[in-house]
Amino acid sequence: MKKIQISPSILSANFSQLGNEIKRLEEGGADMIHVDVMDGHFVPNLTIGPPVIKALRNYSTLPFDVHLMISPVHKYIKDYADAGADIITIHPEATDNLEESINLIKKLNKKIGLSLNPDTPINIIKKFLPSIDLVLIMSVYPGFGGQKFIPKVIDKIKELKNIKEKQNIKFDIEVDGGIDFDNSKLVVEAGANILVSGTTIFKNNDGNIKKNIETLKSI
Repeated sequence: MKKIQISPSILSANFSQLGNEIKRLEEGGADMIHVDVMDGHFVPNLTIGPPVIKALRNYSTLPFDVHLMISPVHKYIKDYADAGADIITIHPEATDNLEESINLIKKLNKKIGLSLNPDTPINIIKKFLPSIDLVLIMSVYPGFGGQKFIPKVIDKIKELKNIKEKQNIKFDIEVDGGIDFDNSKLVVEAGANILVSGTTIFKNNDGNIKKNIETLKSI
């Protein structure tokens, strides 16, 4: 049975209690903490920056899985690395030189993630797959939590898994957007091994985080 990791998105947490919410996630069995960073430019929403991430580091030893939805992203990578990000995921459209940005993340000794929006083809990042740690497939259009899962991304997950196996490359396949107890099975069967979930983890079963994480892991 494939080991599924859960990266809860704090976008659905109580922002007035973020430190305590992260503690609850760690106690509930989360494998990492997913931090959505939005700039109001690359995506139509504003969230948090390096000072908040730095402050939150005091509340958990779990890896911080930081998804940068900001443009231009390159000049901010070091700020998020210094703030305490363990995985830094960027969008290929958000940098003028993707190779340079990948090399910078590597130089900072952080894990490298590349994210694909629902309409972004795998070909854009294909040549970089051997040198990265993670591909984050967006199953909603980024910007807001609580959106509905876009079924067409299942084919993209399958395609990515096929490339991974054919070329014998090691990287994680993470999926983010509208993940719930029903579609998570399809996503895992298609090839994902990390699930990002916010609303399902924080809101289902009267907010029983432990139960919700365990349910997603057992899919």
